Amino acid sequence: MLSSTPNMKIVYRASGLPELQSPYLICGLPGTGYVGKLALDYMIHELNANHLADIYSTSFPSKIVVRSNGVAELMKNTIFYSKSISSSSNDLLLVTGDSQPVNPESEYILIEQILDIAAKFNTKKIFALAGYATGQFVDSPHIFGTATDIDMLNKFKERNITPMDIGSIIGGMNGLIIGVAKLRGMQGTCILAETSGYVVDAKASKFILECLTSILGISINTTSLDKKAKETEMLIQTIQQQIAREGLEYQQSNMPHKPSNTGYIS
Repeated sequence: MLSSTPNMKIVYRASGLPELQSPYLICGLPGTGYVGKLALDYMIHELNANHLADIYSTSFPSKIVVRSNGVAELMKNTIFYSKSISSSSNDLLLVTGDSQPVNPESEYILIEQILDIAAKFNTKKIFALAGYATGQFVDSPHIFGTATDIDMLNKFKERNITPMDIGSIIGGMNGLIIGVAKLRGMQGTCILAETSGYVVDAKASKFILECLTSILGISINTTSLDKKAKETEMLIQTIQQQIAREGLEYQQSNMPHKPSNTGYIS
């Protein structure tokens, strides 16, 4: 099944649309530190989520991606779905991808397409995952958040989420999607994990995933993500050691040289 816009093509799974009950839409696209994407890709894997649709666009970078099996494909965004096995949690639509569009107009177009698909299933809540770049390496990343309604903001404290400051701006689709969703009568929440912005930050992804699953009321085994988080820690330690070493070398090379001991002449 195919549908298209002037610069976009959506390819649905061959067997048609699944039956979902007002699923939550979770968005985690490439961004700062790949925090949201890593968390969502891990979630998709652990939930054994099913493929729903691929979205191709001329607004994605003009490149191909070579997958882990060696097969080359155009860049795309992909929507998966996961049916809840518990009556106390919701079905999920999960949006990941290789890239965000390269221009703002295409971001809006793509978001409208994603929300059109979510609307087919009567989605009412949107969650977006992102990184909050601070330029600093930290041991325990803080979680920040914003939402399109005060009720959700009031629940942040019990989840240990710090509300973002007035005037803060979130760039890219991971932020923009909740603003567009609000115009369509959907409730939107964006949660962001603190990250340096210098590395692919699996530790921040682990923290944001734990926060999200707590909100959703589901449990996910994070053992493999823990391993990636430790790799991030090792990488950060290496970078810090390199910075310290270079700083010392620079300091030593710029120290004034002591004069030779020629004695004192009056």
